[in-house]
Amino acid sequence: MQSILPLPTQPLKPGTSTGQQFWHTDAAKTIDSYSPADGQLIARVTETTRADYDRVVETAQAAFAEWRQVPAPRRGEIVRQMGEQFRHYKRELGTLVSYEMGKSLQEGLGEVQEIIDICDFAVGQSRQLYGLSMHSERPAHRMMEQWHPLGVVGIISAFNFPVAVWSWNAMLAWVCGDVCIWKPSEKTPLTALACQQIIGDVLRNNNVPEGVSCVITGGRTTGEWLARDPRIALVSATGSTRMGKAIAESVAGRLGKSLLELGGNNAIIVSEHADLDLAIPAIVFGAVGTAGQRCTTTRRIIVQERIYGDVKDRLKRAYAQLRIGNPLDESFHVGPVIDQSAVHSYQVAVQEIGEAGGQFIVEPGVLDGPGFESGCYVKPCIAEAENSWPVVQRETFAPILYLLKYTTLDDAIAQQNAVPQGLSSAIFTLNLREAERFLSVAGSDCGIANINIGTSGAEIGGAFGGEKETGGGRESGSDAWKAYMRRQTNTINYGTTMPLAQGITFEL
Repeated sequence: MQSILPLPTQPLKPGTSTGQQFWHTDAAKTIDSYSPADGQLIARVTETTRADYDRVVETAQAAFAEWRQVPAPRRGEIVRQMGEQFRHYKRELGTLVSYEMGKSLQEGLGEVQEIIDICDFAVGQSRQLYGLSMHSERPAHRMMEQWHPLGVVGIISAFNFPVAVWSWNAMLAWVCGDVCIWKPSEKTPLTALACQQIIGDVLRNNNVPEGVSCVITGGRTTGEWLARDPRIALVSATGSTRMGKAIAESVAGRLGKSLLELGGNNAIIVSEHADLDLAIPAIVFGAVGTAGQRCTTTRRIIVQERIYGDVKDRLKRAYAQLRIGNPLDESFHVGPVIDQSAVHSYQVAVQEIGEAGGQFIVEPGVLDGPGFESGCYVKPCIAEAENSWPVVQRETFAPILYLLKYTTLDDAIAQQNAVPQGLSSAIFTLNLREAERFLSVAGSDCGIANINIGTSGAEIGGAFGGEKETGGGRESGSDAWKAYMRRQTNTINYGTTMPLAQGITFEL
């Protein structure tokens, strides 16, 4: 694949923000990035050493001392300029995302649009970092609270959204006055360096201090450096629940802050009152989009027993129309999974389903032959299953959909909630009482609950995240900016006496 962005010569070297230097040592190892679309080696990226990591953190700390002094609206203006750069490079970066990660080109372009959208959101937010004023119980006193930046924010992102989730964190952190160190997935390092290149001119042209935006590369060990480092005020991590638990333990052990967006096991309830012409396309996109590798992927369909047969037949017909192939070819609906490890996880789950007694109504399989040389293309499949099976309770990052039955709405909600994860959920119904019940305190226990739309495709304006083993964090919209700042309560005495709170007297 020809170069589509102004990238440095290989091996690419991560480091600090403006592109003026990409630090590495001669002893550094390299990470090879292979495209799951065709199996080709597309980049060799230098892995960050511990010495280089410490240099990056020190530079980020120095940058924070300067960056936090820049007025928030000015920081927002710089983020606005970044958004313009991403608009300019949308096609190129979206293509790179598709090629390196394997998602369809339309989804790759959509991911870059998410960057643009959060830039727009962050610009407005830069003028709305509001505190509160409060009435004091003491005469001639005023109370208020204000928000200050935290410091250095570590961002650990996953391969499935190699650039969007970074932007959700970084753009808000920057307008809040923080500086960022980004550790992208070792499976998709090239897209991270591309983002650094895209924003490099903006940072240089605005005299932004070196270290406001940094990239480090590596695997688990590099992530552990961030988690254990007391110089990192906040670690925002996206990935598996297992990874999140390890991050949370390390960060909590030093009394740091963490923001976790972890696994999902998302269900759609299909009521007998559903408009199936709406429901079926939403189910299919939610189940097979990004080859089932979204945290919001639809993994379970809980169908009212009276319409179960109709829904099953409609899904079989819809899946028969899916076309699998190169993600850069927009005639295909489904691309590859990320690598052979993902293929293996898919095969293990398929075997487990069969051993549990599951019946496939759309058969699984691994594709080979012309066009599938990478060995990373699998067939989206559907299995009739039971919610209690261990394989159904577990998140498998692959296009496997479980079909379940329910009798009453309470039964459906109970099944939906009876998994360890709590990210996204949905119900399809035209019955107002059912919809309101689903959204009530006795309804969905997920961070996202939708009516008559699917589980994936969240918009920037709402806070994104979930409960239980999903981690409890919130990113992107609403008041998620507060995660990147510290709250300070202030009391001002403008009088001539010194009254104490709670009526306490203390005289000398």
